Amino acid sequence: MSAVGGVVSAVFWGLLVLSVLVFVHEGGHYLAARALGVRVTEFFLGLPCRLKLSRKSKKVGTELGVTPILLGGYTRICGMEGEQDELLAPVLACVQSRGRISAQEVADQVGCDIDRAYDCLAVLSDWASIRPYYDPEKGEKPGQRDYPESFETLQRDANMLTEYDRAHDFGKPGASAAGEPRPVEGSPEDFLAAERSHTYLGCGFWKRFCMLFAGPLVNLVLAFVVLTAGFAIMGQTYGVNSNVLGGIADDSYAQSIGLQAGDTVTQIGDQQVTDWYSLGDAVTAAFDAGQDFDVTYERDGQSHTEQVHVDPNSDQKTLGVYAQTRTYHPSFLEACSWTVQYTGMVVSFAVQLVMPQHTMEVLDSSTSIVGISVMASEAASEGLATVLAFAAAISLSLGIMNLLPIPPLDGGKILIEIITALRRKPVSLKTQSIISYAGMAFFLFVFVVVLKNDIFRFVIG
Repeated sequence: MSAVGGVVSAVFWGLLVLSVLVFVHEGGHYLAARALGVRVTEFFLGLPCRLKLSRKSKKVGTELGVTPILLGGYTRICGMEGEQDELLAPVLACVQSRGRISAQEVADQVGCDIDRAYDCLAVLSDWASIRPYYDPEKGEKPGQRDYPESFETLQRDANMLTEYDRAHDFGKPGASAAGEPRPVEGSPEDFLAAERSHTYLGCGFWKRFCMLFAGPLVNLVLAFVVLTAGFAIMGQTYGVNSNVLGGIADDSYAQSIGLQAGDTVTQIGDQQVTDWYSLGDAVTAAFDAGQDFDVTYERDGQSHTEQVHVDPNSDQKTLGVYAQTRTYHPSFLEACSWTVQYTGMVVSFAVQLVMPQHTMEVLDSSTSIVGISVMASEAASEGLATVLAFAAAISLSLGIMNLLPIPPLDGGKILIEIITALRRKPVSLKTQSIISYAGMAFFLFVFVVVLKNDIFRFVIG
């Protein structure tokens, strides 16, 4: 029963810590996108799933909720994917003029094949410029694998703003409901440009950078605040170089002869003891001799001597005593300095991961979700403060790892944006896909190696 309880505890705390931290990470992307006026259609705790509990925000239009696959979270920022097509403008104008129209009718009107029409409609749906229409009479329903047969307009106010745009007001005259015709005023190209301005693709380099960097940044800020507060409040515990005992181990030689915390050890065998270091040297020498030895100590001002009977068949070679400890509480600036130093260690660790000569060395000391779950459970057993410190450490690692210049991580996407800005033309989707597949292959390799290590470390033993 205890083994089952341990597994359940590890799974629970592992999922809780990782889900919250990934959700916070995605929250950074979400807040940045909203602050920059980019449409966001979904923001969920948990991975995408047909089963979900959600509500639609009346203010920003975003569907907020939770799914049963609690392995993180996700944000759907409009315009993150999809290629440009010269038919996007006429396709959008076609839908706006009809209100609701089938993909086949769109293809016929703009003069293209059905597949290209669907591609354009999919891009415009991703932009939240139109939406799929699921006809229940045809057995269509949201969440199905393929797009439905038809698409329709969104609800728009007098200024053509949708529910996902800032300052929309459907209460003023001139608003139109979803599925109603709303012909484009002016050229289709100008209207498409206006719609594109509300998407990730329509933003300049710095706005895209901010949206990508916001996720890791939130993880880093959270970790910095929690770790700094932890260092300042909990302080740093250190051993005191004294021959006054701080504690006694259970089932030890020290316990067998009646030693207690607070006793002052003055002599081990024939060696005088004045501090913790001399106590350690004397104990080591006594056990190396392999013979019984005396321990002299003072308690309440009186001296006592007890003999330790060394068991020749035992592997125990220590007396079983602990040093006294004290806790140092740093100032705020010192706590910040400690956090910066710890961050530097994590950064160094992450950089070495992508250096071939150090990759395996780093992986051997890394852990997977299995190890994180076990350690999260152990931290939970020690109290809230330990859980928060552990979560902060994982948050720091998550933030830094996501900044590595490897697609599909945020750092890899930032690298592609930098290359695009320098070249002054987009990197093709084919090239991005190849780079992303290479990055995914690398992280699959990392996952397999660290998972194998954790299985031997925590499961097989």
